[in-house]
Amino acid sequence: MEQSNVILISLVTYKAVLVGIGIWASRRVRNEADFLLGGRNLGPWVAGLSYAASTSSAWVLLGFSGFVFVNGVSALWMIPGIWGGYVAVWLWLGPQIRRESSEGRLVTPTDLLVAKTGGSERRSIAVLAALLIVFCFVFYIAAQFDAAAQAFVGNFAMDRNTALLLGAAIILIYCLLGGFWAASVTDMLQAIVMMSAAVLVPTLAVVAAGGPAQIAATLAEPQNAAFSDWSGGFTLWVFAGFLLGVWGIGLGALGQPQLIARLMAVRGEAERRKGFAISMGWAVIVFIGMAWLALAARSLAVDAQNGEQLFYLMAGQLLPPVVAGLVIAAILSAVMSTVDSLLLAASAAVSHDLGLAQRIAIGEIWVPRIVMTIITVAAVTLALVLPDTIFNRVLFAWSALGAAFGPLLAVRVLGFEPAARARFWSILTGFAVTVLFYTLGTFDPAEAGSATERLLTELAGLPGDPFERVVPWIPALLILFRWRKRA
Repeated sequence: MEQSNVILISLVTYKAVLVGIGIWASRRVRNEADFLLGGRNLGPWVAGLSYAASTSSAWVLLGFSGFVFVNGVSALWMIPGIWGGYVAVWLWLGPQIRRESSEGRLVTPTDLLVAKTGGSERRSIAVLAALLIVFCFVFYIAAQFDAAAQAFVGNFAMDRNTALLLGAAIILIYCLLGGFWAASVTDMLQAIVMMSAAVLVPTLAVVAAGGPAQIAATLAEPQNAAFSDWSGGFTLWVFAGFLLGVWGIGLGALGQPQLIARLMAVRGEAERRKGFAISMGWAVIVFIGMAWLALAARSLAVDAQNGEQLFYLMAGQLLPPVVAGLVIAAILSAVMSTVDSLLLAASAAVSHDLGLAQRIAIGEIWVPRIVMTIITVAAVTLALVLPDTIFNRVLFAWSALGAAFGPLLAVRVLGFEPAARARFWSILTGFAVTVLFYTLGTFDPAEAGSATERLLTELAGLPGDPFERVVPWIPALLILFRWRKRA
């Protein structure tokens, strides 16, 4: 049987399973809290694995492995920051988020941001947060659609635009079938599939390269000196900025609505602690696997001009066609594992936080579905008009939301309750500074019109993007601590 047929059959079968889960989950939806939070009844396995799948998705299988393959071992400094994000969300933010959302019957992460505020200022914060979530998630979802399109192009010889539209349609149909329960259970299933692929392909790659010792010996050869340089060839201060930037990726986790929602939905404290152990174990296995895949591929001198195609190439070279088809289908499942959660979070922001579900007579369950469709159309348009790498587009959205919401949640966990105006300006400032440095980083310093513009452009373009991922937290935190009071 041809590989393309195996992939197609696998995908059709897999989609049928997801549809079945959606139908099953739809029977548990009775109100808004059921649709948006699964009735606050997630067990540890569903919470932990769905969190892991929503955090990583195609980014770790395609973007991270490709980033290490292209940039060398210095890219591995990113891993401690990513793992640190898991620890911070589950063990530091987690207890208060779960307790406060349960006691206050909060439904969305925005409810946490506006807690203990009132009046028009509360409304302003909620509107701002909802608009930022929708804006950023359009970019994020566009990245996932692009990943799906790449898979279709590589395995079905389809036109990219056609593949992108088809992939978006498939994902949208699935997302419209169920709410939070459907998204969480399918994400758990997809996390298992992703982890299996992240163990199988790297293991075979390491064996093909002669084992860890042979890989280390090959990468130590003079022609691989730049790849094997843990400092990335940077000077001391540039390397320090690089470390700050890649570790700052973990900061972004503190402000991600789709991740915070998992903590709000977990059943109890015992389930939260077990969920952390499960999600952390998943992250350790998958990220180490993808790192070894990149190192083994470099040792084998694999010709991958586009690093994000590395996983596909290695699966095709190392596996029989039938198994390779199953693995590629797993990548497509990874794409969906993030999109369903993002669409649900964005829909919650519009329907609940903006109050549309209460204002529109068609019902609070139908408004999120309409919003999902609109967001899908916007994301497809973005992916078609503004092509970028999966890695950069996802990390832009990740950093922007992290700097917008993370500082406020962190300050509240520390026991402070900032004034409403401080919350509003902190959210806006964190987001705006991230966008500023992201935008400046796309310019050529040589074309800057003034010395100040040249300096800012050079800072924005530093390796690791510390001014995009970490610096925005500073003014946001200063605003919050300036107008704070003890809870």
